[in-house]
Amino acid sequence: MAARRGENSPAASQFNAAYSRKLWTLAGDRDTLQANSGSRDMQQTIDLSVNGQSRSVTTDPNRPLLDVLREDLNLTGAKFGCGERHCGACTVLVDGRPVYSCSTRVSSVKNRKVETIEGLSEDDKLHPVQDAFLAEGALQCGYCTPGMIMTAVALLRTTPHPTSGEIRSAMNRNICRCGTYVRILKAVEEAANGGKP
Repeated sequence: MAARRGENSPAASQFNAAYSRKLWTLAGDRDTLQANSGSRDMQQTIDLSVNGQSRSVTTDPNRPLLDVLREDLNLTGAKFGCGERHCGACTVLVDGRPVYSCSTRVSSVKNRKVETIEGLSEDDKLHPVQDAFLAEGALQCGYCTPGMIMTAVALLRTTPHPTSGEIRSAMNRNICRCGTYVRILKAVEEAANGGKP
């Protein structure tokens, strides 16, 4: 069987080695897990304010905020997409501003206000942006939706009545692989108009 192009290249070998290490980490190889998460001597207790609640975690201070939210605090709304600040699936708000939680060190948000999609609704009432996304059907697979909503919420807090250009500019940091951009823009416009299309 012929090798596919690039399959035996040095870059492919490096990728395969890194991927193999990651698989072993996910499978629970304790040595690899400890090497990746830092030794206990390097861990710190970090006080966080997440969705209006005080939380403390003891972890490597350089660990991504996304990992802490998902694995330690069980807040799984923010998603891992690219890990490189390109897709926005991991977007949360820090002091009201959208940040890529996949590349934000948890120590950098110590004593700052972190908001996730789980903190938007009040009691059983959805946030107006969430309502607008549902009304417009501004989602397909839903993977990007929490990040999109958090970015839209940040925009509407600072610019309650944005132009379509301002909406496009703000939302440009997020990618929808299903291509529901037109519905997303309509949803943000609807939320800005108080729920009226």
